[in-house]
Amino acid sequence: MDSKRGFTLIELLIVIAIIAILATAVVLILNPVVLLRKARDSQRVSDIKQIQQALQLFHYNYGRYPLSGECGATIPNGGWSNSIQCLSNGRWLRDSTYNLSQFFPVDPIDPVNSPNSFPTGPAYYYYSRNYGNDGQWYMIVYRLEVPNPEIEGADGVTAPNGTYFHYGNGTNGVVTVGKGR
Repeated sequence: MDSKRGFTLIELLIVIAIIAILATAVVLILNPVVLLRKARDSQRVSDIKQIQQALQLFHYNYGRYPLSGECGATIPNGGWSNSIQCLSNGRWLRDSTYNLSQFFPVDPIDPVNSPNSFPTGPAYYYYSRNYGNDGQWYMIVYRLEVPNPEIEGADGVTAPNGTYFHYGNGTNGVVTVGKGR
């Protein structure tokens, strides 16, 4: 009886397949494009948190949120403000009377901030009108480049009249946040 044992062809193919899968995963994880997208997404999440804190301070000081739609934006419609069409002197979160200058040197904008269609374009969109009470609620819509089900699954805003807003579908990277009723 021969005591020499070796690997079968199937065993070798399985090991090669596992190594190939692991190598592919490492390349994808360390891919500079993916890392750059994730970095921009981290910036977006941080920006939105800062904006929300400033809006809460604004509401505390003035008893309302800045009204949207007073900057001539057309995307998605005239009732909204966005970080592309409304940006002027570092401000896009403003109405005809107030802006967030006491809370920010300049308003945060999307790291890419280029025109595209709502809500999938790389921009920040702000709305604070209608649905029960102008300026007493708001929503911000933005898009992540790398979908994040944890963030996307926890979003959504309910307006004072009970209307629920959730522009994303949980997988397309679109996030709706804000302060409702």
